[in-house]
Formats: sequence, structure tokens, C-alpha cells
Amino acid sequence: MTTRTRILTGITTTGTPHLGNYAGAIRPAILASQDANADSFYFLADYHALIKCDDPQRIQRSRMEIAATWLAGGLDVNRVTFYRQSDIPEIPELTWLLTCVAAKGLLNRAHAYKASVDKNLENGEDPDAGISMGLYSYPVLMAADILMFNAHKVPVGRDQIQHVEMARDIGQRFNHLFGKGKEFFTMPEAVIEEGVATLPGLDGRKMSKSYDNTIPLFTTAKDMKDAISRIVTDSRAPGEAKDPDNSHLFTLYQAFATPQQEQQLRSELLDGLGWGEAKNRLFQLLDGQLGEARERYHQLMARPSDMEDLLLVGAKKARAVAGPFLQELREAVGLRSFVNQASEAASTKKKAVKAVRFVSFREDDGSFRFRLLAADGEQLLLSRNFADGKAAGAVTKQLQSGQALDVRSEALGFTVWLDGVCIADSPAFADSAARDAAIEAVRVALTPIED
Repeated sequence: MTTRTRILTGITTTGTPHLGNYAGAIRPAILASQDANADSFYFLADYHALIKCDDPQRIQRSRMEIAATWLAGGLDVNRVTFYRQSDIPEIPELTWLLTCVAAKGLLNRAHAYKASVDKNLENGEDPDAGISMGLYSYPVLMAADILMFNAHKVPVGRDQIQHVEMARDIGQRFNHLFGKGKEFFTMPEAVIEEGVATLPGLDGRKMSKSYDNTIPLFTTAKDMKDAISRIVTDSRAPGEAKDPDNSHLFTLYQAFATPQQEQQLRSELLDGLGWGEAKNRLFQLLDGQLGEARERYHQLMARPSDMEDLLLVGAKKARAVAGPFLQELREAVGLRSFVNQASEAASTKKKAVKAVRFVSFREDDGSFRFRLLAADGEQLLLSRNFADGKAAGAVTKQLQSGQALDVRSEALGFTVWLDGVCIADSPAFADSAARDAAIEAVRVALTPIED
């Protein structure tokens, strides 16, 4: 049986997706989710967003925009598990379990934390000025996201590789402390997709909201066209040959064009196609590919209840995995139900009692004896006579005390001795094999159960 690969991707909800996000993360992830041999988990990382943003309206708007973008982009919620991080209460609980085994020294080395400390020191401020525990323990929350679903592969940018490695370290530590030979957590692997496009922005730098150089994805066709018109180009006039390989406009076109379309535009630019017409070609290409998705996006944004329903279904799927697994982890660390623990102890005791039992009785001459019976009622031992019941009871207690039994074979039977005195006899057995089996049964029956 082939093991299905589990892939997990988180999307931080702090802004509106732009064309660079779509080409670099959304489009390749949606294509990957169509792999029949993969179980894909996609989630809105809204707990992570709280580390970076303290504007509730922005957080809420971004959650909706990002959910609508993925759904409009073609994410099939019937094939994947698509959920909000904040809808899975098992995630913060696992975060705490992992926090309790995560080494502070490991978290001290996290790039984001170190960068913040270094910036403070450069500015002559306290090293931890403005640094929240959310930022500091961000890697543990990310580890919980990954380890909760035992993801095999986590597609990330190069700046996130360290977080996947830290998830491995924390997961290994938990396995070592509580696994007792069992590996609770799968060790995740960071996947860097070298072929995924990193799009240039309007000014040629990486497309990023922080540079204010993005091209809108699903706002309106007019917004997209206006942004494309602002792409910086050189001063070569129509009719002059252009250099496609040094044009970020052409790089944007390449990310969405077929090889034939790419070759045609390359030839036309070399033949002197004007930049204005080239920008129009880019708009036509993008509008043709994204127009239907844009319509779906606006339909979803107009009906947030539809997205809410889909995400709650996704949360239910995710919790069907997370709930039982977290219960297993709670058991492992000792957070167990008192009731269940008492019931298990009582059940064990009952089974032990049922497995073997002593039956006392009084003979006609007034002496006391006892029998040791197996679970099926077979008599294993019959005691000698005792003057009173108290003496017989003391012997049965001594037999169950755990001291080494003195058992002596005699023909097809055996006797049991205490302090040099024979206190019980077995019945006669058909052969020596049956006698030896009975001797072993008595030894097991009278061995105390370890706590």
C-alpha cells in the first residue's frame, strides 16, 4: 500500500493578495493539490497574523480576501482540507505542549527574533524593546501547525526553512521524552520550489506590498490595467529594438504565457514593438486568464456566508484528525481522566480476580481448607487442613504476597510448601506435560500485578 504524502501550506492573513502572491504561492499550490497521491492541508494562518498586525478590521478583511482568492483561483475544497487556524482549538493546546519541551536556546536563534534584537541594538534601545512573546514563540506555533497533521512536506520560501527545521527539533524532543518507543510526530521536510516565479514589481524590484509596487489580482480590470501602465520601462521609442531579457515587463509576461506567446512577444519587441502596446499585451493576457476567477472572487466576497460554510466544513475535517491525535498526546504527557484511570485500574483488578480465585470452605470435622481455581473453574490446588479460618486466610495472603513459590513435583501432581511445611496439593494430571502447564499457571496466577 502506497503511503499518501501529506502537504501543508499556511497563508498569513495580513493583506490583500497581489499578482506576485498568485504566481509565487497560490497557483503552484492549487496545482499541487490536484495530485491524487497527496493529502493537502491549506489554512488561513490568522493566529500568525496577530503577531504582525493589531488592526482587527484589517485582519478580518484579509481573512475574507485571502479565502476568496484561493477559492476563486480554483482550490477544490472537496479534494483538500481548507480551514482557518483559529477554528482549530487543538492548535493552541498543542502549541503549549510543544512550548513545554522547546528549548529557549533554540528559540533565541530564530531569524525573526534575532533580526528584531539586532535592530534594537543598532538603535541603542533595549534588546527586547517592542518584541512580543508572540513573535518570540512564533516558531512553536508554526511547529504545532505542521506537527498536528504530521505533514511530510511543507512548501516554504527560503526564509522559512529554519522554522521547518525547528519543528523537526521540537517534534523529536517530544518523541524522545514521551514516545516510549513510539514516534508521535512525523519529521517534516521543507520543500523549496525553485521553479516557482518570483515576480518583479512595477519598479523592477520584487513585487511586494512593502515596496508599493504590486499589481492587483482580483480587484477590478481597470485597477490591473492602471497598475500595468505604471510599469517602469526604458526610453526606447516605438520602432527601436527592445531587450526582452532585461525587461521586467517581459518577465511578468513570461510567468503567464505559453512558450509560443512568449516567443512571439520576444520577436515583436526585438522588431521594435512599443512599450505601450507591450503593456496592453500583458493586460490582455492576464485579463484573459484571470477574468473568470475575478468574477468568482467578487461573488464570494458578496456572499461571505458561503465562504463561512466552506471553512467550517474544512474545520470539521481538520478537527476529525486533530481531536483524536491531541487526546493521544494528552495521554502521553499525563493529562488523563481520573475517571478513566480509575476505571482502567478497577477493570485490571477485576480481570486479575476473575483469572484466579481462592474458595474457602469448612470440613465436617470443623477444620478449614481452600481451593485455588482457574478462570474456567478448574481446580489447581487443594489446601491441607487448618485449625481455623484465620490460619487458612493467612496462608492465602502469603501465597499472593509475591514471595518465591516452593513447588515440588510428585509423580503426575505437585505440592506447594511454605516455610518447610506442605500446605496444598494439586490434583493428578493425565501426564507430566499437563502437570507442568498447571505448575506454570499457578506461578502466573500468584504473581502480583505490577502498578
